[in-house]
Amino acid sequence: MKQNPQEILIDSYDYPLPQERIASHPLARRDACKLLVHKPDGSLSHHIFYDLPELLPADALLVYNNTRVINARMKFRKDTGALIEIFCLEPFSPADYAVNFAEESSVEWVCLVGNSKRWKDGSLTLPLDIDGHSVELKASRVRPHGNAWIIRFEWNVPMPFARIIAEAGQIPIPPYLGRDTESSDASDYQTVFSIINGSVAAPTAGLHFTPEVLEAIDRRGISRREVTLHVGAGTFQPVKSDAIGDHPMHSEFIAVDIDVIRDLATALAAGRPVIAVGTTSVRTLESLYQIGCLISQEKWNGEVPQWYPYSPDHPDLSSAESLRIVAEYLEKDGSPALVASTRIIIAPGYKYRVVAGMVTNFHQPRSTLLLLVSAFMGDTWRDMYREALDHDYRFLSYGDACLLLG
Repeated sequence: MKQNPQEILIDSYDYPLPQERIASHPLARRDACKLLVHKPDGSLSHHIFYDLPELLPADALLVYNNTRVINARMKFRKDTGALIEIFCLEPFSPADYAVNFAEESSVEWVCLVGNSKRWKDGSLTLPLDIDGHSVELKASRVRPHGNAWIIRFEWNVPMPFARIIAEAGQIPIPPYLGRDTESSDASDYQTVFSIINGSVAAPTAGLHFTPEVLEAIDRRGISRREVTLHVGAGTFQPVKSDAIGDHPMHSEFIAVDIDVIRDLATALAAGRPVIAVGTTSVRTLESLYQIGCLISQEKWNGEVPQWYPYSPDHPDLSSAESLRIVAEYLEKDGSPALVASTRIIIAPGYKYRVVAGMVTNFHQPRSTLLLLVSAFMGDTWRDMYREALDHDYRFLSYGDACLLLG
């Protein structure tokens, strides 16, 4: 009898990861990192990342995430000297990312607040010097929001909030790096194709790409398309429950142009392999399929539920058919792009519908990202991770990469 994914025990997805194997900084040359390739027959081979263009299927459609990490971590100091850290998670009012970043006087965000016990009342202020203007940024608590707060930001000189947060905050590097943010992270922790502000964590598989690698991919005639998923802080949230059915997946914003959806549907209908760069692109692409299914059942309400892919009444649409349904839905609505959110959890028992391969990093033990990898390649992930550990691969955000082909 097939196991219910909600009954999967996270202890089964643990492995020993020595602290010294966690890369605290990237290599000086991004595309010089190691690349471990897992082929459909289960065989493994060692390469350098700049070999990737020759390792991709010739007729592949490569999809990457164009999100850009914002300076989400702001540090305010009270008159008493107490340091209050505000970590911006997602826009609340206006809720639309682009509109929020364009606001010129005030916005509200869902934020985590560090040392909140020392912030009992009143507002916090942070003086800034931006383009010769003396700007005062004020932060006020509006109300609790789950384990976070709604924080209202106001500033006295008209300019876009995108400019304010860029000057007021710091790049929020992952906590497992065990160090403070450094000036080099401002560029190191961005992909070469990052253009849409919104993430609080990088889509780290994309960090290995360089203009030279992209040019080599183009020379091979491999098509490239981009999607947007703004990575939330929940990507670092460990699975604390014994069974994954008790783990609540965080919601993440996705946006995909209608032309990209049409191109994906055409590629899938022709049997071309879609290769995702990173787990964020995987989640976006597989969410697109699930959205088509939800639309077909007249259940679409703007967000993909966590366990919908495993529901007994899930329709068995072809990949191309489901994406065509999404495109037709947008056409009828007159929308140039799909804008939605997803809570999808991809775990063993999930049937991949769009993604035929992925470029990804080596993930944390007991993480939902490791579950996603296992759903794609089965228990052979253990052999691959053992091989990587035995050959001095570097792990996590600034570490080495692997290419998984289905």
